[in-house]
Amino acid sequence: MESRVLIGVPTQSLQAMDGIPGDVPDSWVMSRRYFTALTRAGAVPIMVPLLDDDEATLRAIYARLDGVFLAGGVDVDPAAYGQAMSDACGRTDPARDTVELALTRWAVADGKPLLGVCRGLHVLNVALGGTLHQDAALCVPDSIKHDYFPMQGFPRNLLAHEVEVSRGSRLGEILGTGAIAVNSMHHQAVRDLGRGLRPTAIAPDGLIEAIESLNGAFGVAVQWHPEALIDDDQRTFDLFLAFVDACDRYRRISAGVAATA
Repeated sequence: MESRVLIGVPTQSLQAMDGIPGDVPDSWVMSRRYFTALTRAGAVPIMVPLLDDDEATLRAIYARLDGVFLAGGVDVDPAAYGQAMSDACGRTDPARDTVELALTRWAVADGKPLLGVCRGLHVLNVALGGTLHQDAALCVPDSIKHDYFPMQGFPRNLLAHEVEVSRGSRLGEILGTGAIAVNSMHHQAVRDLGRGLRPTAIAPDGLIEAIESLNGAFGVAVQWHPEALIDDDQRTFDLFLAFVDACDRYRRISAGVAATA
């Protein structure tokens, strides 16, 4: 049986989530939806622990991966992009920031495939020197509603608004260009774009809804949550298939280079 690609999914500190009692032991967690989508696309996803104080072990984990997946979750700490935290910023997870920013920078430098969703888009942007609006509704007065959060009663697969996907983009090759409807579960957004990135989807209010790396490798991030749409939209599932395929090509090329070294 041909081996399947190994994709790392960084976790989140349980204590960073709302409503967790203080006496619960420190734990790392991540939604099963991401693992289901990646597995269905043919990958072997693994949880990456938040070893923010052990770079050597984190590097060893990264070296074994064929790709990195950045999931949704709590806000990126504004300290990561040189801002003071405002009252509008939500809960943060500094250990997760440290691990994901490191993995992202390594992946971009190596051309290792990377796919980010929601918070993952923010991490990719910040990793490459970009900044964020800590709250889109507050910082961009003319913005549309983006925070259709499940805890407020909105279904995860609610198609909240459209985005315009750019021609000539990797995302456009996968999803098609023009207007597509997406779900929306975020309150932060890209402010200043990071180095070596291009916007590839825009919301009706002008906020960036997708970005990708300009280094030629598969480095794509979207603001919406495609893992919640794969049962109803084949094009959305194609994003996971394209990512897994890129990971497979990267592994084969890397293996060939190693064999001839």
